[in-house]
Parts: sequence; C-alpha cells; structure tokens
Amino acid sequence: MSLLVALALVFLSLHVPPAVAAPAAPAIRVRLLDSGETFDSRLLLGKKVLVVRFQASWCKTCAAQAAGVQRVYERYQDRDVEFLALHVEDTERDARRFLRAHRTTYHTALDPDVRVANRFGFKRAPYTIVINKRGEIVARLEATADEARLAAAIDSALKPRRGKVLPGTS
Repeated sequence: MSLLVALALVFLSLHVPPAVAAPAAPAIRVRLLDSGETFDSRLLLGKKVLVVRFQASWCKTCAAQAAGVQRVYERYQDRDVEFLALHVEDTERDARRFLRAHRTTYHTALDPDVRVANRFGFKRAPYTIVINKRGEIVARLEATADEARLAAAIDSALKPRRGKVLPGTS
C-alpha cells in the first residue's frame, strides 16, 4: 500500500498543470484626436505592446498622474510599445484642453459613452490596461498607474511569457 501511495505522490509531483492563458483583449478601433487617422489595435498584434489609458479631463487622479504617464511613454516609445489614451465621458474640447495642459504627446481618442472602456471592465478613471504582443491583457491598473507600477507592467509584457499569468491580470 505504501508503494502505491509513493507512486501516486511521484506522479502528482511530476504533473504540471496547464498554463492559464491571459484573457484576449477586445479590438480597439477609434479616430485619433491628433491626426484624425484611425487607430486599429489589431495592426499591432505580433509587433507591439499596447498600453491603453482610460482617463478624463475632470479626473483629478488622471491629472496628477499625467506627467508620470508621459515620462513612461517617452521611456518606452522606441521599445515596441504603443500608448493610447481614451478620454471617457469627455467632450473633444475638454480632452484637448487636458492634453495641452499636461503636454501629452501619445495617441489620444475619445470614448464619450464608454463603449470601448466597458469592453475592458472599466469602472472609473483612471484605468490602465497593458496588452502584450499576442493581444492578451497582461495587466490592469485601476487608479494607481504610477510610473513604477506602469513601467513594471510594461517590462513584464515585453518579456517572453513562460506559462504564468502575470500579476495584475484578472
């Protein structure tokens, strides 16, 4: 009997559970405020990590984090990382005013009725999603996307995944 138990324990210790895949990100197709061109997240698959920032001109936390998000964008813009800010529940005029005030240079679009945001589980601004090159959501940063947390999430997304779900996914 003890031999059977020992064999069972050996078998169980050798069994590796299958990796849990990160959830697939919904496609994003929006008109950019800066150029009027269409942004399509599907064109980035296999090429770039995508950081999607849901923010608003009326959001105090968004304003407080704006400079840090801009610095992270500047640090990663030449490293296969694309940023897209979606202004939720905002007018174009208010969004442009926010962008000028905070000297934001990454791509921005409007999501006034939160159609895109709701597909990502949006509850309140700010909300930041990091999507890896395979189109999987690998991090969700609710309200606290300070520079260090955002940079760590991007660094994780840039590294090849080895069968683990990254922290911050849900």
